[in-house]
Amino acid sequence: MKITVIGAGAVGATTADNIARRNFAEEVVLLDIKEGFAEGKAQDMMQTSALLGFDTKIKGVTNDYLQTAGSSIAVITSGIPRKPGMTREELIGTNANIVKEVVQNLIKHSPDITILIVSNPMDTMTYLALKVSGLPKNRIIGMGGALDSSRFKYQIATKLNASPADLNAIVIGGHGDTTMIPLINKATWNSIPVKNFLTEEEKAEIVHKTMVGGATLTALIGTSAWYAPGAAAAAMVESIALDQNKLFTASVYLEGEFGQEDICIGVPVILNKNGWDKIVPLDLDAEESAKFEDSAQAVRKMNQVLKDNNII
Repeated sequence: MKITVIGAGAVGATTADNIARRNFAEEVVLLDIKEGFAEGKAQDMMQTSALLGFDTKIKGVTNDYLQTAGSSIAVITSGIPRKPGMTREELIGTNANIVKEVVQNLIKHSPDITILIVSNPMDTMTYLALKVSGLPKNRIIGMGGALDSSRFKYQIATKLNASPADLNAIVIGGHGDTTMIPLINKATWNSIPVKNFLTEEEKAEIVHKTMVGGATLTALIGTSAWYAPGAAAAAMVESIALDQNKLFTASVYLEGEFGQEDICIGVPVILNKNGWDKIVPLDLDAEESAKFEDSAQAVRKMNQVLKDNNII
């Protein structure tokens, strides 16, 4: 099992580190365009193997895609990160060309690869990867919903003083501060509806804090977060690599599901050796359905930028 992570910045390195610690891959290739950067990160991580007890080999390379040949799964984190006050959507011009080139290079050496997109704006970058790769739709997956759902559970757990492990709660829709939809009325605490323990004001607060979770961290840190994104990507890779059939919210290509066509957006899916294997239907109420439609339209506007600039 060989896994490639493109981009050795904070998110990419954390993804590689999490995958190595989970000890299910034989090799992780960490690739970056900056000379020596990935090599240094890989060597630093490998020097923890005796302390942490993993056997995965981490190999850093500088822009040499031949070293990625035969990869089963690749995680693309490359591109510029957000700065304070910047939206994910503002990254599209720079990151689209980077992601397009990365996808083409990966497929050249690993034609049967499954690709997980982390780069922002994530839904649009996932759509771009699907269109330029020619891969089956089930082998192109966007990470954002898994991260947003984890942040959602954190906010609920903090409010209820509960263990996040006892919560079932998901976020659907676009991976954006105004497009994600935390499904607060469907969240449960060991099968008991979370709404039973919350006032309307508390529910609204949790939803708001979830939606601006990334921007909040960017303002505090000065750049995009990396621990939770890296952990989310690694968990998704593990479910695919080990055929675990775990349910995640992920950005995938819809062809009529949830009333949407020709779009990649966050919905519940099963991840296994096929990539995303099936979309899990949700019984959305009228308000949730309207929010999903609005989210889809916002994502379509971002996708149109790709077409207007002849990127796809």
